[in-house]
Amino acid sequence: MGVLATNRTIALKPEILLMDEPTSALDPIATAKVEELILDLKKNFTIIIVTNSLQQALRISDYTAFFWMGQLI
Repeated sequence: MGVLATNRTIALKPEILLMDEPTSALDPIATAKVEELILDLKKNFTIIIVTNSLQQALRISDYTAFFWMGQLI
């Protein structure tokens, strides 16, 4: 997730931010910084995040939905 792309998106004042694997392929330090940014952004935006990391979902989400074989469980 690039900072410039995030800033451009925020400038449009969207109702919802959609992030698909925002920390994919990042080292632990960069991942922590992105998660801090998400925690700050969620004060003002609804954010939907797609992640394969259950630990990350637990750290940064207020609500979590799980999909299995295309079904919401």
